[in-house]
Amino acid sequence: MNKDLSYYMGLSYRIEVIEDKEEGGYALSCPELNGCVTCADTIQKGVVMIEDAKKNWFTACIEDGIQIPEPTQTPYTKVTA
Repeated sequence: MNKDLSYYMGLSYRIEVIEDKEEGGYALSCPELNGCVTCADTIQKGVVMIEDAKKNWFTACIEDGIQIPEPTQTPYTKVTA
């Protein structure tokens, strides 16, 4: 099976949400996708933005022939500091 962008976008990767209490907003990341991270004013905006970050991350890996890990955790985790 040839795993393309739509295949990986259809998988449920865990998203960590960290609130920035000093400056406001949130940082969102997919821990299984090293370096896939974004920041937003709200969690709702962040969820949209992390999807775009994942798309770009997957695209770069596919173009460069880098193996993409598949999800191993539950999709959403809120982390409080």
